[in-house]
Amino acid sequence: MALEEKVKAIRDEAVRYGGEPVPPEFQCVSKDRVRRVLSMIDRSSPDIVDALFALLDDRTASWFPGGAAGLRFCDGASTAHIACHVGILQRNERKLDREGRDYWIKPLREVGAIEPVTLMKETGRFVAGHPIAKSSNSAYRLAADFVAVLKATEETLASQVSSWISADAVRLRLELQARAAEQARAAVDTKHADLIRAAVTTYVPSFLPGYEVLYIDDADGERVPQEARERLLKAGIEIGLGDAMPDILLWSPAEGSFWVIEAVTSDGEVDFHKVVQVGALVGRTRGNARIGFTTVYRSWREAAVRQSKYKNLAPDTHLWILEDPSKEFIVRAMAVTPGHVHMTLIPQKR
Repeated sequence: MALEEKVKAIRDEAVRYGGEPVPPEFQCVSKDRVRRVLSMIDRSSPDIVDALFALLDDRTASWFPGGAAGLRFCDGASTAHIACHVGILQRNERKLDREGRDYWIKPLREVGAIEPVTLMKETGRFVAGHPIAKSSNSAYRLAADFVAVLKATEETLASQVSSWISADAVRLRLELQARAAEQARAAVDTKHADLIRAAVTTYVPSFLPGYEVLYIDDADGERVPQEARERLLKAGIEIGLGDAMPDILLWSPAEGSFWVIEAVTSDGEVDFHKVVQVGALVGRTRGNARIGFTTVYRSWREAAVRQSKYKNLAPDTHLWILEDPSKEFIVRAMAVTPGHVHMTLIPQKR
């Protein structure tokens, strides 16, 4: 069952039995209190208010499959979870369709009110930070000291908010969050980020000389950091909230062409859908600029396991294997019978 359908079923069941999908308070904090505190720290908007209220939800069980028994929504929720909680449960509408990290998470992460967490499949528990790039188990939760501010008495609210939002307090919180995230990163498997870095340091110099890195998605943080936005604009690329970004986006100033690299440790090859997505992104501002594509794997075994099952490499794209780094391959499609395509890997050296 899709997430939206699951959340609609939760709402319908609550209404059917005469209840409210969302109570007036979570953890003894009302939405009015949330709104007041956010106004005091200059972070208030309807979406942020409702997203923060969702992250207070200690009544609803976690929507992450594979979570340990007893996990609640407030322990960690993905952007999709928050979007459904706000749009479907709170507003009885569709889930929010805007990019959550930019509009309702980033403003609170900047001051340490929200902290990133990741649900680990091995334990079913959350760890600090987003140590695994592009993990479907990346999530967010409210920082404990911010929840304490939300619960402050009327008499102490103003002073607690003032202390909490001070420059020194913000800096200390962010330093502590960064330290916890780094510790978590050191303790988990980072094979995807490692493969991305290997592609940049080994594949690109060997097979794509003259190409510059515009964007790399190998770490926690903003969806597209400011410095990457500046490089993208220099290359004539404007990023929209709905654009799907690749693991690596390269640009050749001399040729005016672009190159996309997808590092695969679990999924995410350059398939037909990825080619169309990136074509739309680049074509919006750069017209018919040439775009090349490469899928990289760590080993021939991993490539074989994936491709024997999915056979989803797009024609006229490239393939590179980290354990066999001196060669790259081109995926060529040969029509065998109408409606059928035979895929052939052709080794190539530049």
